[in-house]
Amino acid sequence: MNSEELYSEIKSKGSFLCIGLDTEMDRIPEHLKDHEFPLFEFNRSIIDATHDLAVAYKPNIAFYECQGAGGWLQLEKTIEYIRVNYPRIFIIADAKRGDIGNTSRKYAETFFGRLNCDAVTVAPYMGSDSVQPFLGYEGKWVILLALTSNKGADDFQYLRTGGHEHLFESVLVRSKDWGNAENMMYVVGATRASMLVKVREVVPHHFLLIPGVGAQGGELADVVKYGMNEKCGLLVNSSRAIIYADSSDRFADVARDKAKEIQGEMKRLI
Repeated sequence: MNSEELYSEIKSKGSFLCIGLDTEMDRIPEHLKDHEFPLFEFNRSIIDATHDLAVAYKPNIAFYECQGAGGWLQLEKTIEYIRVNYPRIFIIADAKRGDIGNTSRKYAETFFGRLNCDAVTVAPYMGSDSVQPFLGYEGKWVILLALTSNKGADDFQYLRTGGHEHLFESVLVRSKDWGNAENMMYVVGATRASMLVKVREVVPHHFLLIPGVGAQGGELADVVKYGMNEKCGLLVNSSRAIIYADSSDRFADVARDKAKEIQGEMKRLI
């Protein structure tokens, strides 16, 4: 999926919502736990209820890997379900990979070749040779960690570098030459919304994946104020606030209500 196709989907739905599928066995409704594939059944219900409101889904790989082979199978089933039933949805593997070149090539093969995701989140710490293998797949995207929403982001991301920039700014400056606005996005946390001004000074045309809206306290209006560009340029993620809004038999309907609330605000802000 290229940027124009993604933007077209944003316009047609009046939404730039990404729903995170951070699916935990302990948190899904009890009546699903007897299914052969309970994580998949939960995901399928959420997807069916919200597909017309979201432009992207973001399964967090850790929640599937921890279940062993069965968890990985349910991840594959989830991605295949989206591909078959809602082929215009953008699929992000939230894997935060990044290693020496030959290892990154295998990670890229996993998420792009085997799973057929549209994008994968990648850590930039090891530099360009750890990122380039992901950029070799036409129509696929790297989403590079730039400025995250967790408290520990202060440990490194705001350190001053030799050029008197913050480290996250140095990451943006250096990495924007590795790819372009058609194959690279950046993660910028919603709880750091005012920093989006600095981000946009460096990468005005790239899409940004914004986590932290909802359970982590980020404000959608601030994200739009500081981060939206002429073609929206935003994918705003909400996970727990949507998928765990209810634990009864009506969990999918309540998730839809929560997603509709966010989508309605997005439509007004676009």
